[in-house]
Amino acid sequence: MANLTHIAEDGSVRMVDVTEKAVTHRVAVAGGEIVMAPETARLVSGGGLPKGNVLETARIAGIMAAKRTWELIPLCHPVDPTGIELSFEVEQDRIEVEAGVRVTGRTGVEMEALTAVSAALLTVYDMCKAVDRDMEIRNIRLLRKTGGRSGDYVRT
Repeated sequence: MANLTHIAEDGSVRMVDVTEKAVTHRVAVAGGEIVMAPETARLVSGGGLPKGNVLETARIAGIMAAKRTWELIPLCHPVDPTGIELSFEVEQDRIEVEAGVRVTGRTGVEMEALTAVSAALLTVYDMCKAVDRDMEIRNIRLLRKTGGRSGDYVRT
């Protein structure tokens, strides 16, 4: 097993020094879902909720969260994403979200993609909770990443 990069030899927490890392093009894609009553999914897809367009609001929340990940997650480096996309798939009893984040830099954007998914799902919950408090956020995970010293990763 690899060493934890945020733990120094003496056991203290540290921010990883990326000074000597090469600037490369990096991409990370994360996914997750929110399970809900079928009627709630129908309301979301039909635009029948009083708070407005749930998916477009969640898209904005995900983009905003990805851009500010370094303020939310301790020891994350500030990055300047060159692209952020979120897509949504409304199923019978769930909404699946996928977020892709791109950057040219010295550190990856896995945390930004995961944060985008989390914020988008939390926004869906917030906008739908008046009609369905039993919703459940699940399976937030990294799906794939490219670039950087550790190479490519694809979830199997």
